[in-house]
Amino acid sequence: MGPRHEKLSKKLVIINELGLHARSAAMIANLARQAKSKVWIAKEGTKANAASILDILTLACEKGTRIDITIEDKTDLNILEEIEKLVKRGFEE
Repeated sequence: MGPRHEKLSKKLVIINELGLHARSAAMIANLARQAKSKVWIAKEGTKANAASILDILTLACEKGTRIDITIEDKTDLNILEEIEKLVKRGFEE
C-alpha cells in the first residue's frame, strides 16, 4: 500500500436543526457516488456507505451528532472536502 491508499477522514458535527434526514443524506450520497473509491460515514463506531441514502439514514444522526467521514483513496480528497463544507454549512437549511 503506497501513499495513494492512505485513508483520510474528517471529524464533523451535524449542526442543522433536522439532522441528517433524507435531503441532506441525498446530498452526501450524490457526492460520495462521484468518488473513485468508497466513502464512509461513521457514528459512534457504526459505519455506513456514504453513497447510500438508506445507509446514512440508519445512523440516525440528529443535531449535535459527531460523525467521521472517511475516504479510502487520497485522490478523493476533493469529495471529502465537499462533504465537509456541506456539513459545516448545515446543508444550507
